[in-house]
This record gives sequence, structure tokens and C-alpha cells, in this order.
Amino acid sequence: MTNKKTSQWDKSKGKVELAVPEVEAANGDEEITSATQLPDPKGYRILCGVPKIEDKYESGILKAGNVKQVEENATVVLYVLKMGDMCYSDTSRFPTGAWCQEGDFVLVPAYTGTRFKIHGVELRMINDDSVQGVVDNPIGYSRA
Repeated sequence: MTNKKTSQWDKSKGKVELAVPEVEAANGDEEITSATQLPDPKGYRILCGVPKIEDKYESGILKAGNVKQVEENATVVLYVLKMGDMCYSDTSRFPTGAWCQEGDFVLVPAYTGTRFKIHGVELRMINDDSVQGVVDNPIGYSRA
């Protein structure tokens, strides 16, 4: 059985939800958490979650399903879940060190990375040099 669990990020400035995959174990007694379902990024790759897209516009009108899908695909803010063992290790390319860390919201170009789904939840695998900035409060960011 598959369902979606929502994890929340909350700082004093607002709240962002991330859909996290969760499934029940074959014996039905235990749950396999998102941590065991997520792939381990290798090399200079970063595994990112996509923030949940709101169902309504600010005016209260519901968004069409295809509009939400386009917004999700074109998102410019991602949540760093896991980092590969070689991320930011090239000191000639990253002389000041890592640009981000696990738990950060990062600004990336639209449509960046390899998109895939686990139990219906979209995730992205991006390169370490795709990060263009760290975002303290991701609420309100959208592709222009």
C-alpha cells in the first residue's frame, strides 16, 4: 500500500510542505520510511525534494491539475535531502567550500536535474554546480 506523508519545514517566516514517500512493509507490520526509500546520490550529485505546490491561487480559485504539474516541473526552489560523497570536493571549482548543505532550500535553474518519482512523489537529482543560491525562506518564489 502506498500513501504520501507530508513533512513540514517551518521557520518564523512561513511554512513549506514537502511530500515524502512512505510505504508499508510486505508483512504489513512495519512502515518503510522515506529514509529507506530514497536513493543515495553518488559523486557530485545532490538529491532534492520538490516543495508541494499550492492547490489554489492567492485569490482562492483552484488550480487546474496541469497548471500544478507545470509549476512543479518548472520550480526554481528545491530542498536538499542528501548529498553525494564528492559534492563540492573540487577545491579549484569551489575554493570557498560547499555552496549548500542538507536541509537547505536552494535556488536552481528551472527544469534542472533528473526528475523521478518514488510512490508518486517527485524528486530531483541535480549536480552540485547547479545550485545558484541558498534561500532562507522559500515561500513566494516562482519562475518568472
